[in-house]
Amino acid sequence: MIRPVHGGNLAWAAALAGCPPSAILDFSASISPLGPPESVLDAIQAHLSSLTAYPDPDYGELRTALGEAFNVDPDWILPGNGSAELLTWAAWDLSKLEATYLVTPAFGDYWRALKAFGAQVLECPLDVLSLGQELLSGLVTDDLSVSNRSLVSHSFGLPVPLALDAHRRGLLLNNPHNPTGLLFGRSTILPYLEQLGLVVVDEAFMDFLPPEQQESSIDAVEEFPNLVILRSLTKFYSLPGLRLGCAIAHPDILRRWQLQRDPWPVNALAAAAAAAAVRDTVFERQTWDWLPVARRELFEGLANLPGLQPFSGAANFLLVESSVSVSSIQKSLLQRHRILIRDCLSFPELGDRFFRVAVRSRPDNLRLIAGLAEVISR
Repeated sequence: MIRPVHGGNLAWAAALAGCPPSAILDFSASISPLGPPESVLDAIQAHLSSLTAYPDPDYGELRTALGEAFNVDPDWILPGNGSAELLTWAAWDLSKLEATYLVTPAFGDYWRALKAFGAQVLECPLDVLSLGQELLSGLVTDDLSVSNRSLVSHSFGLPVPLALDAHRRGLLLNNPHNPTGLLFGRSTILPYLEQLGLVVVDEAFMDFLPPEQQESSIDAVEEFPNLVILRSLTKFYSLPGLRLGCAIAHPDILRRWQLQRDPWPVNALAAAAAAAAVRDTVFERQTWDWLPVARRELFEGLANLPGLQPFSGAANFLLVESSVSVSSIQKSLLQRHRILIRDCLSFPELGDRFFRVAVRSRPDNLRLIAGLAEVISR
């Protein structure tokens, strides 16, 4: 089988481990271990009869629920078949510009989408090794502020230059950043909105931060018609198989995308599940209470292993630097412990000395740490 470029490829992992996919403990996909919420499963069950009819092509009820969740007029929201589908349409618009700045290392789907339409890409690399020194101290931001001042570093800025013809260029980045977990301050992004032709911010992991700590740019959308926000509903609510996401942008952009794409990209059960998910405030609070404790415990466990140095981060995953080959560690973990970690070979800037792990339940995290300890000791 071909080595995967995404996390969560259990078929590949199972073939290497010699076991069924269900036996793999997956740390490679950054999916919350707390879901799906019962409210979502109840909504799916209650809407089974809707399978005999086409979904509402306007997704009125879903857009209303999303509007309430994000405090945005429903006309400024477009549901999608996961944020990956909406990324494709954003890349289509970016390809019409002279060039697109891409903050690297970058999620592989960004490259896929931009290359699909022949976009001219200008890489803007983060200095990951220097960044690591900042994050080792628990710093989870760039040169601008977040709510918790103790987590602010004043030495990192968005590595994106601006040219005289900036209005003919675009910018694509994610916040928090994947795979480093870096949280960019909202005001870092605002200057680019004033100069660039189009700015696309993928906030797939932003909902793992409680509202008072989020650095979302959603509230800038109405002021800047050149801003597109992508949000995922699959990671926080543990629903990657349903493919749920949305774009928040000026209605003119969203209407154009709607005319270009398939008429029913979100199936009826996914639409019902999404509406229930974003209204489940109890599940939100459970996640916000669970993650900081679990992430800290996992960070400390990894940091205590010889040859490993995790980076602190703002999302539900940790980037880890290794002194030995990650491919070797990954293979041994699979074959000896049936545990899958995410190698970073698809991030050329990182290569075979970094891996990424999701934050899972405490027993799972302890199993990972024990497995890594045994593999490293060998």
